[in-house]
Parts: sequence; C-alpha cells; structure tokens
Amino acid sequence: MFLKEVAEVKMGYAEQESFSRLNSKNVIALNVIKRSGENLINASDKIKEIVDEMKRSDFPANLEVVITGDQSRSTRVTLHDLINTIIIGFILVTLILMFFMGATNAIFVALSVPLSMCIAFMVLPAFGFTLNMIVLFAFLLGLGIVVDDAIVVIENTHRVYHDEHTDIVTAAKKAATEVFLPVLSGTATTLAPFFPLVFWGGIFGKFMHFLPVTIIITLTASLLVAYIINPVFAVWFMKREGRDVTEEEKRKVKRRTIAGYILYGLALIYFYANGNLFMGNLLVTVALLIVFYRFVLGRVVDRFQTKGWPAIQNLYARFLGFTLDRPWTMLTGMVVLLVGSLMVTAGRQANIVLFPKADPNFIYVYLNMPVGTDVNVTDSLTRIVERKVVETLGENNPIVESVIANVALNASEDQFDRSATSNKGKVGVAFVEFGKRGGVSTKAYMDKIREATAGIIPGAEITVDQEQGGPPTPKPISVEIRGDDFDKLSAAAVFVKHYLDSLAIPGVEELRSDLILSKPEISIQIDRERASREGISTAQIGSEFRTAILGKEASKYRDGEDEIPINIRLQKDQRENINAVENLSITFRDMNMGGVLRSVPMAALAEVKYTNTFGGIRRKDQERMVTLSSNITAEYQPKQTQVINSVKSALLTLPEFEGVTVSFAGEDAEMQDAMNFLGNSLIISLFIILLILVTQFNSFGKTLIILTEVIFSIIGVLLGMAIFNMDFSVIMMGVGIVALAGIVVRNGILLVEFTDVLRTGGMDTREAIIEAGRIRMTPVLLTASATILGLVPLAVGFNIDFESLFAHGDPKIFFGGDSVAFWGPLSWTIVFGLGFATFITLIILPVMYLKGWQISEWWKRHL
Repeated sequence: MFLKEVAEVKMGYAEQESFSRLNSKNVIALNVIKRSGENLINASDKIKEIVDEMKRSDFPANLEVVITGDQSRSTRVTLHDLINTIIIGFILVTLILMFFMGATNAIFVALSVPLSMCIAFMVLPAFGFTLNMIVLFAFLLGLGIVVDDAIVVIENTHRVYHDEHTDIVTAAKKAATEVFLPVLSGTATTLAPFFPLVFWGGIFGKFMHFLPVTIIITLTASLLVAYIINPVFAVWFMKREGRDVTEEEKRKVKRRTIAGYILYGLALIYFYANGNLFMGNLLVTVALLIVFYRFVLGRVVDRFQTKGWPAIQNLYARFLGFTLDRPWTMLTGMVVLLVGSLMVTAGRQANIVLFPKADPNFIYVYLNMPVGTDVNVTDSLTRIVERKVVETLGENNPIVESVIANVALNASEDQFDRSATSNKGKVGVAFVEFGKRGGVSTKAYMDKIREATAGIIPGAEITVDQEQGGPPTPKPISVEIRGDDFDKLSAAAVFVKHYLDSLAIPGVEELRSDLILSKPEISIQIDRERASREGISTAQIGSEFRTAILGKEASKYRDGEDEIPINIRLQKDQRENINAVENLSITFRDMNMGGVLRSVPMAALAEVKYTNTFGGIRRKDQERMVTLSSNITAEYQPKQTQVINSVKSALLTLPEFEGVTVSFAGEDAEMQDAMNFLGNSLIISLFIILLILVTQFNSFGKTLIILTEVIFSIIGVLLGMAIFNMDFSVIMMGVGIVALAGIVVRNGILLVEFTDVLRTGGMDTREAIIEAGRIRMTPVLLTASATILGLVPLAVGFNIDFESLFAHGDPKIFFGGDSVAFWGPLSWTIVFGLGFATFITLIILPVMYLKGWQISEWWKRHL
C-alpha cells in the first residue's frame, strides 16, 4: 500500500498564526528588541547598515524593506534637544555674566561648565552610567548651579583686585581664601537634598537615580574648578585696567594676540578646505561677535558696570534701609503671602499627575475579542478598526509616518508579551518628530480615534493609548478587588464593574477587568480505570489527541541546505470536528494478552466536554485579586484629579462585600508612595542642611533664618503654578522642590557670612547688613540668574538646531517637544521658587537677621 492511498502528501506552509499590515498593505513584520543595558542608537544604526547591505547584495530589486516604529528616533530627538538646550543655556549664562564681569571674566567663569562636565564624564563610567536623557538633564540642571562657585570666586577676585589696589596674584589668593568656607558650605547644602534621592527605591527610583548621582559628581567637580582653575584663569586673563602696565606685560599680550590670529587663520583655512562648513562658519561667527563686542557691546557693558549697576546697588541699599525700619510689616506680609498661596492652591484644585505626558509620538488602538476567537475573525475585525483609524487621520496626513496593524503577535498591551494570541489586534499610528509637525498637536487625534472606534464592534474591548513616557506606570484609574473566596471575588468584581459603568463617569475611557470568566475549553476526561484495564497510559491518550489535532513531526526532509519538518495530522475537516477526533481508534500493544495489537476507540477511554474556565488568577500579598482599570480620555486629562476623585467617591457608595475588599490603587498608590518618599527626603535634606549651617555659623538663630528661606520659596512655586494654571507633577515638581531647598540656602549663606565678617571688623550691625547686601547683591543675582537662565530654554521649550544653523544656515527654531513636556514641570518649579527666593534673600533675610540680632540683644539684657 502506498502512502498516497491513505494520506495527502504536499509541500506547503505552516498555518498562519498572525497578520501584519503597513499602511493597509500586507507585510512580514520583524521586531528587533534591544537587550537591556545596550545602546539603542548604536543598535538602530547597525540595523540600518545591515538592511542597506542586504538590499544591495541579497534582496531582489523589487523587494521593499521599510523600517518603522524606530524608538531610537525619539531618543535621538530628545538627546538632540537637550544638547541644544544646554548650549542655549550656556550662551545665556555667559551673556548675563558678561554684563557684570566683562567678556573675558564671563568666558572663563562660563568655562567652569564644560570643565566640570568633563570631570563628571571621566567619573560617571565608573558608576556604570551611560549618556541618557536623565544624565543630560542633570547636566542642564547643573548648568546654572555649577557656575555659582566660579561666580563667587571670580566676582570676589574682581572686587578685591579693583577695590584694594593689589596685584592680581595676591587678589586671587585673598579672594579665594575669603569665600572658601561659604563656597564649600554652600555647595554642601546644595548637594544635601540630592543625597536622599540616591536611595530612592522602586521603579521610579531606578529611573531617577541618574539625576542625583550626576548632580553630586558635577557639583563636586565644580568645587575643584572654582578653587584651583578659576584663580589661575584670573591671574592669566584678568585685565589691569586703570593701572600702570609694564613693557614686558605689553609684549606678552602682543605675542599672545599674534599667535591667536595665526592659529585662527590656519584653523579657518583648514576647516573650509576640508568642507567642514559647521566649524568654519562657527569660527567666523565667533570673530564677528568679538568685533561686535569690542566696538559696540563693550561700551554698553562698561557703562553698565561703571554707572548702571552701582546706581542699582545704591537704590537697593536705600530700599533695604527702608525695609529694615519696618521689619514686622515685611515679615507679616510674607506670612500672609504664604498662607494666601496655600489657599489659592487648595482653591483652584490643581490637576495632580504622577508623570507629565507629552503629545503622543505613537497612538495604539488595542482590540480585544473574547478568548478563543479565530485569528482570521480577529484579523477581519482589525481591518475595520484600521479603516476607521485611517479615515480619522485622513489620507496622506503629513504628520503621520505610518499606520501598522498587528494581529495575534505583538498585539498585546503588555510590551513584554511575545506570544501569539488569536483574539487580540493592534493598530499603531507613528507620527513624525515634533519639529516637523508644524505646531499640530497629536493629542487631539487620540480622542478623535477613540470616538471613531467606540462601539463599532459589538462584544469587543477597544482601548486607545499612547506610548509610555518615562518609567512604566499603572493606569490612572485602577480598582483592586481582593479576597480569598474566588466565587465571592468574581461576583464582587462583576458587580463593581457594572456599577461603575452605570455611573458613566465623564473622563473614564472604558473599565476593563483582568478577570476572564468565560475562557472556552475542551476538557478531555480520561476514564483511568478503563485505561488501566486496557494497559493504556494517560500519556498515550493525550499524545493521540495532540497528534490528531496539532500533528506530530515525524522526521525532516532535507532540500539542499534546508531542513523541512514533516508533519503528520488529520485532514482539516476531520481535525476541526471534535466528534471525528474522539471516534478515532487508538492502537496499542496489549501486554495483558501477550503483546497482541489492539485498537480501541478513544471515545471508550475518554469523554470530551465543552467547559469554561478562568483566564488566570492574580495574587497580591498572597491574596487573590481582580483589577479594574481604565485610561482617562485626552479631553479630561487636564482634569485627571477630578475624574479620579469621582471614581473614589463612587467606590465609597458601594455596599460591603463579605470577605472581599475594594480599594483604589494603581497610579494613585504610586503617587502616594512618591509623595511620602519626597516628603521624607525634604525633611532629611533640611536636617543635613541644619547640621552644615550650625557647624559653620555656630548659631542656631542664623541657621533658622536661612532655613526660613526654604519655606518662603514655596510661595514662588505655588503662585507660579496658580498664575500659569499648571498641573502638579508629583515626581518632577517634587524633585524640583527638594532640589530647590539646597539651591536657595546657598545665597543665604553668602549674605549672612559676609554680614558677620563686616560686624567682626567693627561695623554697626544695621550698616553691616546694608553693606553686605549691597556687595553680595551681585553674586546673589548672578548665581540665581545663571541657574534660572540655564533652565528657561527647557522650561519654555525653546530649541535651536546649532548644527543645522552653522552648517546650512537653517536654525530650525521651534517651541515645545517631548523634553519640555517631560522636564518642564521640574524646570518651572526651580525657576519660580528660585526667582522668588532671590527676593527673599535680598530683602527678607536681612530683615530677619536684624530682628534676630535685636531679639538676641534684648534677651541678653533681660536675662
């Protein structure tokens, strides 16, 4: 008998388990997943090189290979934006320093930024750090803070050099010695809030861990630069204006100038000869700026330094004297302002979010059919959703890069789920990068797609979401139902879901339960007693059923270098009929009858039943748990807190369930944990700062005066948020407030320490306060301005492409982007807080110092 007489033998393909389409055309999708800890950008570049090479040498000419969903693109854009923002901040910091110190001094003060960053770059690899957006933002945050030490040292050197008529070497030594302790303690207090953040646990702690470590290393490096390198720069470059200059010094200056011109000319010729327009144009721009400063801007700077700024300092001194005469009025006003800002914040019911969300770069539409749905059915329904999405976006939409549909494989909301699930489909929309969208917001498309796909497929769950920015977080609405008795648990879960759905709370997209109660199952129940009598094992029976339905690889067929598996199974009409399968006979050797071959119908050994089972059981703290979760619609995301509070209020009206607890969890629980940690970090930071200040001043009263600055600086944060109607991002703004505590204290130390120095020299307390304020006004304003200007470009989302500007003449200026949406809240927190804290330092702190001294004197007289 030939095999062809009892079976059909054919060369074919394995059954299709999944489907993929790109822009409505069938494709074979290959997903490449980066290993943890590897460089995403390098991986992406190598993939593109491999694809290009295979196009040239291996693929046929008519084969089209398209790379879509490249996650490295957003990483490149973020890194590119942050680097450009660092450059913008550096330029702004240099400009503000130039008006107070002159161009030369400003440049070598600003050089402390790259020098400190270079030291940090050498140290960071020892901690296993790579360059990522958190490290870059840490550099950006440290941009204005790093120059603080250099500003204090150079400004004091400049003052001593010009006021005390000494040589530059002596002036540099004396100036560095005078401010050594306040600079050291100021940097220590700035670093203090970042130390607790290093020990932040959980997923958010791992995500933010790069920030405090990078800041600590960079600011520590800035101390070395301020104490060692900046005084050397001052000796080399600080001008001896208004002094007699020796002939030797004139010759040195002339030789340096000639050497500089020669090097400049050679560099310019080299870059243009090699076609490096970027560096060539950059050198020309620098030369033009130098000429502009020397003949135009330099006069303005000199006039500002000699007339404008001294007039402002004198005006400030008079105003400070005015406030010192009315201490209780000023302090009462600050307390009223603090209470008022708290009341305004509580009254406006600010939207509270865990992490800020940017405009989507990707929008995903997830389709969930009942478990057991055939993959072809799911594919046909996914096509309907796909058409709706395309209709909503519009044909040839310039901001849409691609629309990708996946069925079964890579269609789950869980990005780590790599299994082929026949009941799931996904439609993904990829947008072009932010700078190419022409100001069009992609967030509006989420609600449009949500409205277009809602209810179009009865019995299907359709969810619209965007890519996850930052660390993975739970859904904003998440209800946990826990209990030991599964029947009571499932009944309570169904009741709670129906109850919340009936309320139709505005903003709730669609509540979804992770409990699957109706997963279809064919149960084969073996008659073990009969099977034992026949001498058949359960493994044999199970193997026969598996072979009949799924088939069995009998061997491999070799075709050249390819090995093709040979699969044996029932014909399609038989294997899809369970009655035909169970009526098959199982052939075995009956050892009870001397090894005789026998054949028994499988229906005589096993009973086939159609049943339903659970899709899975989740546990938390050893308790069974069901979770109801939902996204919030884009329209209501500005009112997310109100939506969450509405769901919480609804849960309070639920009846009691015996043995079952219902609680609100998810993102809200993570938010509470983050707030608790950041609150504890702030307390620990203030305690560390307290120890540093007490050690320096040996006075508890002065320490409290400086720490009061931290409390009053919160006024600026709260009022700024209220005026601009900003959301409260727990993670970002919380970290900003903690970081602000150390930054604010630094300027207070400068003022109090110098006041003590003047009083020790015999000056009257009131006059010492006014004189210290007048002299220290410059470094206080410079340090605050440098920090604020370093963050303002990111806070407002201002971006210039410097590479394109100098290479092609196109600056590609735009506002916004992923970086500003993510890091903006942290930047604004420091900008608002530090801006108001500068007023506190220059006006309120002297008032508190005078009043504290008066109370101390009164106490001594009446003790």
